[in-house]
Amino acid sequence: MEARSLSRADLPSGQVAQVRPASLRRRFARLFEKGNFSWSAGALILSLLAAAPLFAIAIMALQSSGDTWPHLIENVLPGAVRRTLILMAGVAAIALVTGTGTAWLVTMYRFPGRGLFQWLLLLPLAMPTYIIAFCYIELFDYSGEVQTVLRNLFGWQSARDYWFPDIRTLTGAIFVMGAVLYPYVYITARASFVAQSICVIEASRTLGRSAAETFWQIALPLARPALAAGTALALMETLNDIGAVEFFGVRTLTVTVYDTWLDRGSLAGAAQISCVMLLFVLAVLGLERALRAGKRFHHTTGKYRDLPESQLTGWKAGFATLACALPILIGFILPTYVLAGDAIVHLASGLTEDFWRAAMHSLTLSLAAAILGVIFAVVLAYGRRQTQSKLVHIASFVPAVSYAVPGTVLAIGILIPLAGLDNTIDDAARSLFGVSTGLILSGSAFAIVVAYTIRFLAASLGSVEAGLSKITRNIDAAGRTLGASVTQMLWRVHLPLLRPTLGAAALLVFVDSMKELPATLLLRPFNFDTLATQVFTLASLYRYEEAGLSALTIVLVSLVPVLFLHGIIAKSRPGTSASRAQTPGTKEELALPIS
Repeated sequence: MEARSLSRADLPSGQVAQVRPASLRRRFARLFEKGNFSWSAGALILSLLAAAPLFAIAIMALQSSGDTWPHLIENVLPGAVRRTLILMAGVAAIALVTGTGTAWLVTMYRFPGRGLFQWLLLLPLAMPTYIIAFCYIELFDYSGEVQTVLRNLFGWQSARDYWFPDIRTLTGAIFVMGAVLYPYVYITARASFVAQSICVIEASRTLGRSAAETFWQIALPLARPALAAGTALALMETLNDIGAVEFFGVRTLTVTVYDTWLDRGSLAGAAQISCVMLLFVLAVLGLERALRAGKRFHHTTGKYRDLPESQLTGWKAGFATLACALPILIGFILPTYVLAGDAIVHLASGLTEDFWRAAMHSLTLSLAAAILGVIFAVVLAYGRRQTQSKLVHIASFVPAVSYAVPGTVLAIGILIPLAGLDNTIDDAARSLFGVSTGLILSGSAFAIVVAYTIRFLAASLGSVEAGLSKITRNIDAAGRTLGASVTQMLWRVHLPLLRPTLGAAALLVFVDSMKELPATLLLRPFNFDTLATQVFTLASLYRYEEAGLSALTIVLVSLVPVLFLHGIIAKSRPGTSASRAQTPGTKEELALPIS
C-alpha cells in the first residue's frame, strides 16, 4: 500500500479537533520539559510578579475618582504635561551635546588633562538629581554663598539693587539636571567611539574629509544607536525625578502623582495620572527604537589598531580642556564642595541617632534588594537558558520594562496589591482568631524592598544574562552527559563561573537602591527614614546644611561603581587583550537595559 500523509479529510468529524491540541501539547512540552519545569515555572512567576504593579495601576485607573479626575484634566494636567515635556527636551539637548562632544574629544584627541577627563567625566553619575538640586539652591539662592559674596563685594543691600538669575525655575531645573545626567550619553557615546573601525575613519580622511566632517558624516551616524539609548536613559531619570523638581518648584507629572495621592487622598486619581506617565515611558522607548531603527554595526576584520589621536595645540587645546572641565565643575566639583563644607561644619551635630538610623535603614534595604535582585535575575536568566519555550523567553523580558517605570508609578502599583493582600490576611485573622494583623506588608519596609527589587531587576538581569552568554553550552552538555541535573549544573558549574558577574549585579542594585527617592517617599512607614528621604526632608525644610552629611554619604557610596565603570569602558575596544579578558556583566553592558 502506498504511504501518504494523513489529511484532515481522512479523519472522522469527531477527531478533527484533536489535531490542534496535539500541537499545543508539543508547545507545552517545551515549557514543562523534564528537568526544566521548576526553572520555567519560576521564571514565569517572577515575570508575572514584576508585571503585577502595572496591571494593578491599570485596574485602579478604571475606578472612579469622583470629581478629582475632571479637576486634574482641566486645571492640573495640561500644565504638568507641558512642563514635563519642556524639562525632558531641555535635559535631552544638554545631555546629547555635552555627552557626545566630550566623549569624542577624549577619544580622538590629545590635550592637557585628557587622561584625567576620561574618568572624571563619569563622576556626575554618582550625584543623584535631588542632591545636586539642593546643592545649587544652597549655592545660588538669595541667601546662598554666591549672592552673599556679590552683595558684600559691591555693597548691594537687597535684591532690588541687582539682578541675579533665579535658580528655582524650569530653566534652572533643566540646567542642573542636564549637568548631572549627561554621563548616560557620555558612557554610550564613548563606548561606541572607542569601538569604531579605524578603517572607516582612514577612508574618510583619504577621501578628503576633515576631522569635523568625519565626525558629523561618519562617526556620529554610526554612534546613533548608542546615543539614542543613552538619551533614553537620561529621559527616564528625568521622568522619575521628584526631589529636584520639587526643590525647583517645577510641578511635573511626578509631583502631580505625589500630591494627588497624599494631599488629595485620591489613589484612583494618582493611578490615572500614572497611566499618563506610562504613555510618556512608552513614547520614550518607541522614540529610542525609532532612532536606532534596528541598526547594528560590527567589525568585518579581526585586525585592530589603536585609534589615531590628533594632538591639539594652542587655543584648540585650551578649548578642549575647558569643554571637558566645565561639565565636571558644574556636575560634580561644585556640589561636592557644598556637601563637604556642610558635612565638615555640621559633623559633630550631624552624627546623630537619626543619621545612624537612616544609614542603617538604607544599608539594610539596599542589601536586601541586592540579594533578592540577584536571586530573581538568576532564576529568570537560567530559566531562559534551560528552556525553548517562547512564552518563558517573552515573559522574562517583562522586568526590563520596570526599569523605565518611574518610582512614583511603581510605588502605587505595588501598594495596591499589597494592601489588598493585607486586608485579606486581616479579615482571615479576625474571623479565625479575633485578632487584627494590621498592615504587615504594605505598611512596612517590606514594600520598599519589593519596589527596589522590581525597579532595578533589569540591571541585575542584564548582568547575569551577559555572564551566562559567555559560558558555552558545551559545558552544559558535558555536565548532563555526566549525569548532573540542571540544578546541579547551576550550583557546581555556572554559579562559580558567575561570581564576578553576580558581584557586579549586586553592586549595581545596591547603589541604585541607596539613591532611590520617589518609591521610598511613597512606601515608607511612619517615622521611617533612609538617607535619601532624610536629605529630601531636611532640604524641604530649608535645613540644607544639616542634609550635607547624609547627601555626601550617598555620593561616596555611589562613586564605587562609577570608578569601576571607567576601567571597563577604557578597555572595551575590540581585539585588545583587556577587552577579551573583560569581566562579564559589568555596567558597561548594563548601560542599555531598555535596548
